[in-house]
Amino acid sequence: MTLSTVYTLVGALSRLYLPKSVFEKIIKSDRNRVFEISTHYTNFQKILPQYFPSIRVISIRGNVSVVEEHLRIGGRELVMMVKHVINEPISHEIFVIGGDTKGTHITKKFECIPQGTKMILEVDWKLTCTTRLIYFLRKINVVKEYSKIIDAFAVIAEN
Repeated sequence: MTLSTVYTLVGALSRLYLPKSVFEKIIKSDRNRVFEISTHYTNFQKILPQYFPSIRVISIRGNVSVVEEHLRIGGRELVMMVKHVINEPISHEIFVIGGDTKGTHITKKFECIPQGTKMILEVDWKLTCTTRLIYFLRKINVVKEYSKIIDAFAVIAEN
């Protein structure tokens, strides 16, 4: 874990860089269906309101969009400005460009396998010190909590 301090006009901002997390999930469903469900961010609020209480699309240009997302993870709501880059049906990249996890980068890859689809997520977490401290004090494992969201998407794709 690395600590980085950035100095701004309003003071010092510190960010904790967590180790990169890699998740692999085998989903017993067609790649196109898995891709559609896990990249159609405008539906997240409808299909998983317990994790995504609010989604607001700011702009869409081709395969790139900017979205304001509220993500509830570990009992805390994170507010983020997110850029989605979609390369259908192979990959989906998410860049957090503002908010509580600014600098976080998520890459989702979708591979066809005989059992269905293999979804590989690489998450390079960046949390503000305040956010990290809150999770630490509450003994909440961000990686474990995020894996619950992935499992919820898998259940929806398999049904």
